Amino acid sequence: MSYPTEVLPAHHKHCDDLFVAAEEAVQSGDWTAATPACARLCDQMKAHFTAEEDTLFPAFEAATGNSSGPTRVMRMEHEQMRPLLAQLEAACAAQDGEAYAGAAETLLILMQQHNMKEENILYPMCDQALGAEAEKIGAEMSALLEQGHA
Repeated sequence: MSYPTEVLPAHHKHCDDLFVAAEEAVQSGDWTAATPACARLCDQMKAHFTAEEDTLFPAFEAATGNSSGPTRVMRMEHEQMRPLLAQLEAACAAQDGEAYAGAAETLLILMQQHNMKEENILYPMCDQALGAEAEKIGAEMSALLEQGHA
């Protein structure tokens, strides 16, 4: 099965693992490893945001008739995280560990809060609201995120 409550938390974990790998490389001063690790993290985070914004959220909004509730909040939080991803990439390009650490700390807090809301509130709401479509949407999300792994 491929419900949003199964697919998306697994991708959150994948992004968390990429975050740790990039941060460890930066902390050790290994910019040769840090730069591609940061790029993988940023690519996967952006793929996650896009998959939710282009597939899951519109399906949920169509099913519930509500576009000003939880999906609006999640979109706003994605918009808060996107500049932080750009700051991480810029810090890697400049080999600036201090700038990286500052942006990473803020991003980590936002990610943790955001993921908890999605996993405990929004994704279960999506599974319920989408009914028979939930598995189809989950499979679409899985395929989109797999494409982002390449």
